[in-house]
Amino acid sequence: MVETPAKAQENAPPDAREALPGQGLAPMDEPSDALPTHLAGLADKARDYVKAASSQNTTRAYEADWRHFNAWRRRQGLSHFPANEPRIVGLYITACASGAASADRKPNSVSTIERRLSALSWGFRQLGENFDRKDKHILAVLAGIKRTHARPPTQKEAVLPEDLRAMLATLEMGDLRGLRDRALLLIGFAGGLRRSEIVGLDCGAKQTEDGSGWVEIFDKGLVVTLRGKTGWREVEIGRGSTEATCPVAALQTWLKFARINHGPLFRRVAGAKGVGADRLTDKHVARLVKATALAAGVRGDLSEGERKEKFSGHSLRAGLASSAEVDERYVQKQLGHASAEMTRRYQRRRDRFRVNLTKAAGL
Repeated sequence: MVETPAKAQENAPPDAREALPGQGLAPMDEPSDALPTHLAGLADKARDYVKAASSQNTTRAYEADWRHFNAWRRRQGLSHFPANEPRIVGLYITACASGAASADRKPNSVSTIERRLSALSWGFRQLGENFDRKDKHILAVLAGIKRTHARPPTQKEAVLPEDLRAMLATLEMGDLRGLRDRALLLIGFAGGLRRSEIVGLDCGAKQTEDGSGWVEIFDKGLVVTLRGKTGWREVEIGRGSTEATCPVAALQTWLKFARINHGPLFRRVAGAKGVGADRLTDKHVARLVKATALAAGVRGDLSEGERKEKFSGHSLRAGLASSAEVDERYVQKQLGHASAEMTRRYQRRRDRFRVNLTKAAGL
């Protein structure tokens, strides 16, 4: 049977650059015989540091985008052209915007296209190859895509204090899972934490290799120390006005009954076997917020389908920013934002006309 040129192209082995970065292609990952034996341990450690440079979620997204780009190149018969050629990248993002880059023919959003470009920058960097994301051809195509297809970002619903109290009421108080999830929701809200930051916490400093922060409990509250993209930061969480909604009390109760004093803060609960050693994944936070918000009837004015799409782990972070009646700079510091403008994006009040400048101006 004679293969058609298209079929032959589809079945052709991918070139070396199409392997995932970090799997034998980065300069750090040369064959073991290329380095003296006594440096093998250092090479392994260097690979570990390369992996630690980005979060697991970011790395997974970039790897998927890298595969997507190279699969598209193969299908278009472009494997023999330089992958970092601006014209090739321009064609790729055009295909993404028009829906021609994927089998489902679904156009990518502008934010997805920008993430794919970031993934290409990351991939070529791992390969030691130059890639100018700011090339005038790429920028011109991207500007046209934005002008044609850009839409306001779809924001998740903020969980406000009254919502959170209703969500907490859906959890079992005498159940280990309920105690854990109660502490998780309150700490996430009061700290304005990202879901990865919540589940990355340990009981103390330098306790696990995969931890991204830890907590210290004091009389008046607790301090969360976090490792972020731009370095370390501290988040203060004060005690609440009532025991029922105090994040510090909720955390202490969880740690007491779960008998945790070392290692991951929030862990899996394995039924009759009790609390396990493994930390929760960040997906648990998103599922928990969504499930408890639905169970509590938050935004009951919307349909079931709409409500399912409204809530995520980010709803806790947005809730603090939207409800804390303090100077904006304190909210900005708590959320770890570099600018006040970013903090304002998180402020999503349902009463959009609570401040009426028309009346305030005398009209």
